[in-house]
Amino acid sequence: MKFINVAIDGPAGAGKSTISRKAAAELGYIYIDTGALYRTVGLNALRMGVDIQDDSAVISTLTDDLSVELRFIDGEQRMFLNGEDVSSDIRTPEASMAASRVSAVPKVRAYLFDLQKNLAKTNNCIMDGRDIGTVVLPDADVKIFLTASPEARAERRFKELQEKGINTPYEEVLADMIKRDYDDSHRAIAPLKQADDAILCDTSNIGLEESIRLIIDTIKGNI
Repeated sequence: MKFINVAIDGPAGAGKSTISRKAAAELGYIYIDTGALYRTVGLNALRMGVDIQDDSAVISTLTDDLSVELRFIDGEQRMFLNGEDVSSDIRTPEASMAASRVSAVPKVRAYLFDLQKNLAKTNNCIMDGRDIGTVVLPDADVKIFLTASPEARAERRFKELQEKGINTPYEEVLADMIKRDYDDSHRAIAPLKQADDAILCDTSNIGLEESIRLIIDTIKGNI
């Protein structure tokens, strides 16, 4: 049986997770948030107190007893670190920056690569991340590059953090967003970029519901 795979790439804060999750639910696919995998590895490194700027220190956290597990509970993706549900903990700005850093380490990417590939082989899925269409699922049935201006993305992330009771100033969120964009697009291994055959979807000037509809229509129109 051939499963349908949709790859959605794009910068931080573009709404990939929310939009992909909603689209997958309507289409009857599973949603795989690969960024959550890297956030979990990054969170583990932070908790272990290692210098995440040091590749060897990050690699030292990939021990045999490290457990990074993606589970689907009532249709929702949850991330578990060594048996603990860390789905909320990985959404802080610190975990976001740690994810960007550890994702530049080749051994971290290799550690998570097979998990991502195996999920796609056995499910109709929408998988999002930074290099899904270019590296993880180069033969995906539909590839989308979902983006928005840094200002639009920072405003959305700012509101999201406020709703969670995290009072990070907008200016700091924007600065982190710009730095994350630079780091993700300039790393040596699997940098963020639009695949040659990916469809560009810019949501800077449209709302969430319109963005979800745009992605669903794009997928339906290309499978």
